Amino acid sequence: MRRVLVIGCPGAGKSTLTRALAETLGLPAVYLDRLWWKSGWINRTRAEFDARLDAALAGDAWVMDGNYLRTLPRRLERCDAVLFLDYPRRLCLFRALRPDMAEGCPERLDPAFIRWIWDFHRTQRPRVLELLDGWKGEAHIFRSPAQCAAFLAQQKNQNTPGME
Repeated sequence: MRRVLVIGCPGAGKSTLTRALAETLGLPAVYLDRLWWKSGWINRTRAEFDARLDAALAGDAWVMDGNYLRTLPRRLERCDAVLFLDYPRRLCLFRALRPDMAEGCPERLDPAFIRWIWDFHRTQRPRVLELLDGWKGEAHIFRSPAQCAAFLAQQKNQNTPGME
């Protein structure tokens, strides 16, 4: 795995997994929220974001965190593995405080964000699964944090010198 997408409902733990996997594999971590948001929760234009995304995708290797469903087909063309954190929405709501937002964007848990988490399974999950169904790369769909932790432990074992 050299170009990995980490996707899933907000609050699932995408940023935490991205950070850990990037460290394990020795790859740079790319956070789409950091490409989209400026300080003070000001978003970039779509053109600015797309240019920043294209620059990140051009890299030889990365672990990329974020959904941004509009750009998922383009990211799938460039990656070789997808890790989908397909966790229950109650768990995602519980874990919704995100430590990896853009600088100057303090965490906020407002009604709109709560609704977005709650609706993810109905509004975005079906499209994600549809895109993954037709995709030819290595896809891992984790239904629980325990499944994800086991995968990460396996990656650590495979990437530790002297471990086999």
